[in-house]
Amino acid sequence: MADAINLEEALYHRGVTRRQFLKFCGLMASVLALPPRYAGTIASSLQAAPRLPLVWLEFQDCAGNTESFLRASNPTVSQIVLDLLSVNYHETIMAPAGKQAEQSLEDTLKNYPKGYLAVVEGAIPMGEDGVYCTIAGRAAKDIVREVCGNAIATIAVGACAWDGGLPAAAPNPTSAVGVKDAVPGITLINMPGCPMNVVNLTGVIVHYLTFKDLPATDQMGRPLFAYGQLIHNYCPRRGHFDAGRFVEEWGDAGHRLGWCLYKMGCKGPQALSNCPSVGWNDATSWPIGSSHGCVGCMSPHFWDTRTPFYERLPNVSGYGIEVTADQVGLGVVAGVTAAFAAHGVISAVRSAANPIAKHESPPDQQSGTRDDAPSSSPNGS
Repeated sequence: MADAINLEEALYHRGVTRRQFLKFCGLMASVLALPPRYAGTIASSLQAAPRLPLVWLEFQDCAGNTESFLRASNPTVSQIVLDLLSVNYHETIMAPAGKQAEQSLEDTLKNYPKGYLAVVEGAIPMGEDGVYCTIAGRAAKDIVREVCGNAIATIAVGACAWDGGLPAAAPNPTSAVGVKDAVPGITLINMPGCPMNVVNLTGVIVHYLTFKDLPATDQMGRPLFAYGQLIHNYCPRRGHFDAGRFVEEWGDAGHRLGWCLYKMGCKGPQALSNCPSVGWNDATSWPIGSSHGCVGCMSPHFWDTRTPFYERLPNVSGYGIEVTADQVGLGVVAGVTAAFAAHGVISAVRSAANPIAKHESPPDQQSGTRDDAPSSSPNGS
């Protein structure tokens, strides 16, 4: 591994105070869905952690994930590069070029076998023996197999590296695939999105440096802390969905009032991401916060399965009210009101038929509980 340094001291010399450092550790604990007390654990671990070598590969991509990385803050990307990580190879931001750049890659693979992290951005074309993407005369498929096959772990950032993204969209002329198909069997973290959120990438790296292990993932290899909840469940416009208040066309009164964007094509009910909580651009906003629906860029093969982006999902059910989106709103309210009214009539009839019921509490009430009270659950809901 690279030489160990005191991270806190190094950050201080770059203008980052201890207060700011601890604030960053608290943010990481929050992003990783850890109790606040873990902020101290993260701080201690990062202070003692050696700089971790990192190799960042770019293939069939638009560099959107690199742009996201360059906009990192708390700490800034320069502090991540210089202090948390030793980014030994990244075509876009590294100083060397040409043969010197490739020498940096070769030296990392030689000097740190199974001792570096690999980040892959962009799809890998498999068609025509990989001729559609070559670097220094080598096919991307050969480079990614060598680099990822010898890494501690690989992080596939963005939709293209995850499952091929846009290059793999129909008709996929280059036979593009994601890392998991190009290099099966490796230790892999998938971070889909177009682009991925750099806060979540930082969280994965901090988790590894703190616990010497990668975060828990779902069956698709996505970190649960970042992709474990539907956007719909935590969307600030969710109340409008439940009440049946939808934007019907761009710029209408509902749009100006911040109503639900479901009918404008929002894919939030089927997209797993922590966008509502971490936001983008230093948490200043996110797509729905900017009055634009989610396009589902965290979803598998979203260019094929979530388009057209401005057409509504055909059916959304199972969100507490247990109805489809076409049934929410006034129709649901009317139905619930009618149900309660019917319940009241039935209760009155039963009460008239059984006068004792007016004066005697059922056994459940005598014991301090009601038979119509909602049952408690471990999470208090």
